[in-house]
Amino acid sequence: MPLPRSCLALALLALFASPVSAQDYPSRPITLIAPLAAGTGLDVIARLYGERLAQSLGKPVVVENRPGAGMIPSTQAALAAPPDGHTLLVATSSTLSINQTLFKQLPYDPEKDLVPVAHYITAPFILALNPALPPRTVSEFIKYAKEQPAPLNYSSPAGGGVAHFAVELMKHRFGLNLTHVPYKNSPQSIMDIAGGHVHFAFAESGASLPLIRDGKLRALAVSSAQRLPAKDDIPTFAEASGVADYEAVAWHILVVNAKTPRPIVERLHAEMTKIMAAPDMRERISKMGLIPIDPPPIAETERYIKSETVKWRGVLTNIGLAGTQ
Repeated sequence: MPLPRSCLALALLALFASPVSAQDYPSRPITLIAPLAAGTGLDVIARLYGERLAQSLGKPVVVENRPGAGMIPSTQAALAAPPDGHTLLVATSSTLSINQTLFKQLPYDPEKDLVPVAHYITAPFILALNPALPPRTVSEFIKYAKEQPAPLNYSSPAGGGVAHFAVELMKHRFGLNLTHVPYKNSPQSIMDIAGGHVHFAFAESGASLPLIRDGKLRALAVSSAQRLPAKDDIPTFAEASGVADYEAVAWHILVVNAKTPRPIVERLHAEMTKIMAAPDMRERISKMGLIPIDPPPIAETERYIKSETVKWRGVLTNIGLAGTQ
């Protein structure tokens, strides 16, 4: 039995909706939601590639900062917008992986509601301590921490992030007794190590590198699987400790609503791949203490997010933080 004309028209509309919308994209300014405050590394880099996206797409890209509350409000704002590629979100390891275990309940499902466009940054942390302390290697530090009558203390910005969990992962692996001192922001949490108020931290690399170069902090290792381009004389924690699978990093992944037409997602992926291949872009990111990435295929990024979710679920469960938020 032939379809009524109205049904046939709807079927044809559905069939051709994605190609047409992709061809016309973008039709208005693009909003890029950043879940951290203006001036942070995430924000600075988002503005860098936002300018280049605007040039290649022919429409303005406006960065909108929505910090706070575990990055949940920024994610909700992105999902509330029409799924047409005109609202992009900078997602982090907290947004896509950690929050699933840390929070009892989330108002979004990262795997179902969001799709990655481009994984473009690895954000490592540096195991840094006050230079008045005797350890000069990771093995010496672990031995020293175990021998102290009172636990060493460590700082992290606003607890509940990778900088905090990187220490907890080390603590769990080596059976260390350590005391967490949460801070409101990253700069103060690092300055207080240099000032002798806190013993050590896995510190944000960009904020700690100047203090390391000035001798106000001593760097023992980086938390990533590869060394920092900006200071490659610092070993990885895996190299320095002998724990081959140790990696505790944050990351930046550009995402959109999962209902966004696939041709638009693929076009944005292609544009980000070109932007991240530019030598000056990679140099500027590296100088900030971060590691630029050639965006892998979208399917590969989806697999990476799932593997990180499984890893952090195990860490948070083992240290008793699952469902505490």
